[in-house]
Order: sequence, then structure tokens, then C-alpha cells
Amino acid sequence: MNRAPAPPTSFSAVAAVAAGACLALLAGPAMADDAPAPDPVVTPSLTYDGDAVGNLRGGQRTGVAYVGNLHLRLLAKAPADSSWAGTTGFADVLNIHGGRPSARVGDAQGVSNMEGPRGTEIEELWVQHNFTGGGLSVLAGIYDLNSEFYRLQSAGLFLNSSFGIGPEFAQSGAEGPSIFPRTSAGVRVSAKPAPGVVLRAAVLDGVPVVRPDGSRGVFRAGDGVLGVVEAAFLTRATDNADAPSDARARQGRFSSLSPYEDKLAFGAWRYSARYSAIGLTDVAGEAPGLRRSSGGYVIGETRLLGRGPDAERTLSAFMQLGAASTAVNRFGSYLGAGLVGTGWVPGRDADQLGLSFARARNGSPYMRAQWALAQPVTRTETTLELSYLAQVNSWLSVQPDLQYVRHPNTDPTLASAWVLQVRFEIAF
Repeated sequence: MNRAPAPPTSFSAVAAVAAGACLALLAGPAMADDAPAPDPVVTPSLTYDGDAVGNLRGGQRTGVAYVGNLHLRLLAKAPADSSWAGTTGFADVLNIHGGRPSARVGDAQGVSNMEGPRGTEIEELWVQHNFTGGGLSVLAGIYDLNSEFYRLQSAGLFLNSSFGIGPEFAQSGAEGPSIFPRTSAGVRVSAKPAPGVVLRAAVLDGVPVVRPDGSRGVFRAGDGVLGVVEAAFLTRATDNADAPSDARARQGRFSSLSPYEDKLAFGAWRYSARYSAIGLTDVAGEAPGLRRSSGGYVIGETRLLGRGPDAERTLSAFMQLGAASTAVNRFGSYLGAGLVGTGWVPGRDADQLGLSFARARNGSPYMRAQWALAQPVTRTETTLELSYLAQVNSWLSVQPDLQYVRHPNTDPTLASAWVLQVRFEIAF
């Protein structure tokens, strides 16, 4: 992308400001000498996820790769009786190590949603305030967009990256939007005009904190911004009866609401910066070869069986549909769907079993550009996934997973791949 050079904004200074806000939250408001200072609720956690991924057949080459993610998190919530009430601070330091499974499979969507550049970085560092009444929440800092936008509970079972956020959006911009493994700084505003309605909007730096060239910075000249809006409509079996007494906790990240049973959400996104158009060198009225990137999505989930808080077995279905401007984005559309059952194995009430498919579709400009280079290409890459999550105990889960990838990277010369992986998570 063409950008004018500019002095970089100091990432250390931005991180220091955000960290200072978190420390202020932990310290709490100034109190009189004779008044005891209430202690905030501080929750540290350490989780380790490991993923052994074997390409059994097809793709680029067979073999096994291992990737690991270590998360050190700190969540701080101000006491309800303090002047900081409704304020939450969160930090997540992530270490990624191991290999690159997709290099063996050769697929475009990503068979493992844990894969990323090796190293240790700040994944999230933000402060959130929920206002009195629980109707408005504001968050500022380094923020993972997919923690709230383009998100479905049931889709979270699956290990293919497209079930977190569709590839038409995930592969947009300079290095993707603000999602794992590269996040950006920005502001998110969320409003809840009714118990089952959530309206969200976010404005984020158009380039991640960790730049494609390895440097670090925020909101440099030429970055542009990414704007995202979403309207979500949800139903919960216990939306009113089980709601926490503090209405502030019913909104934003780490809300105290029970899981939803149904969800329908509509979203749209757009970058203000311009990107190199695929195969385009000059268009009248525009800068040569440059276009803006935008798109939209519809996602939905419904509980087919086992409604209510006392259901022992449940079956849910979900769907994802996304579209993006094909002038600058390889994938013009995406379709994903699946079924997830919980508690269907006798004696294993928390275990989940799911079947899904994800299909990414090349845009016509990308295909024409490939043909011009004499590169063979098909229209779609389709992945079928079968996954079983076993909750062994309170601190260990194990998840065997099988994926069939048809036309990896939409390359007809690559044989369809069979990928078996075993993931585990340890929570300390």
C-alpha cells in the first residue's frame, strides 16, 4: 500500500497511558485518611493452548506441525461502591511459538486458529466503562474486534480460522482488521436500548500495532482507520430472571449475562485508506490502482433442541454470510454453517460435538489476475470440519478435530487435504 512516511507514534507511550489507566483503576479513587479504601476485584489467569496438526494427505506436503499459545491475563473490576464503579481494565499478553500448520496444508482459510507469527506481544490492553443503567458502554485501548463483532457461541467450537471471523473480512486491510494475532488501538461504543438488542460501533487504527515490517506504532499518518458497526438481536432463557443486580454488568466485555439461545446480527465495515487494486493500474477519477475496502456480514444462531436453563442436552445451528469489495480483496464472499450439540454423550454433560463447513469464494478480479499470470485457480476453497471437545476436568480440555479441505488455496493442482489435529487447553 502507498503511504506517505511520517514520524511513528510511540507505542511505548500509548501502552504506558493504557497501563496507567489500569493502575488507576486498581488503586481506586483517593479516600480520606480515616476512610478504608475498598479493594477492587482483580482476577489473574494463565492459560496454555497446544495444537498438534497433522496433514495426513494432500495439500502442499504431509507431516505434523505443533503450535502453542500462552496467555497471561489480568482483569480488574472496580468496586460497585466506588467512584470508579462500572469500570473494567483488561490486559492480555500473548506468546505464540511452534510451527505453521497451514504451510503444510497450503490452504487459504487456516486450519488452525492458533497460528501466527512467533513471539510475545500485547494482544489486548484496554479500559472499559459501563454507565449507570447499563445502557451504554465505552471501551478504549488495544482491542480484539472479534471478541464482540462477527462472533457466534457455537461457531467458537471449531478450529478453522473462518469460524472466528470470515476470510473476506479477516484478510482485508494492511494485515487484517484488529483480530488475533495482530490487534490495533481504537475505541468501541456499545448501546443496549432493550434487553435483547445490542448496537455496537468501533473505530480502530487501520494498521495493527505490530506493523507488517515488524515495527510498532499507532495511528501513523497514512494508516487510515477501520470503522465497524453491528446490530445484534438476542434471546436468553434467563435474560431478566438471572440478570445481575447491577445493571452495569449486563453490557460490554465480561458481562454477567447468561449465554444466549438465539442471535441474529448484521454488520458492515469500511477502511478510510486506499489499497492497491487487484490487477488495476489506472482508473479515471481515482488514484492509479487504489481503492477503498469495505464489506458486510450477516450471522445467526438458534437453539434447535434443549431450550431453557435446565436443558441437559442442546443442539444449536449457526450460519455466517459475508461479502467484501472484490477490487482490493481476494475473497468476495464467504459462507459458513454448522451444528453443535452439548451433553449428548452419557456422563459427559459439558462435552460438545459439532459438524461444519466453510466456503471462501474468490472475486473475479483476483481470478483474472491469476489467469493473466498463467496460474491455475478455481473459484472456491471449501472445508468440512468434525470436532469433539472433551472437558476432562476444571482445568483441562482435549479436542480431537478432523478437517477435509477441498481445493486448498483454490489451487486445482493441489490434492484435497485431510487434516487431523488434537488440541488441549490447560487453565491455571
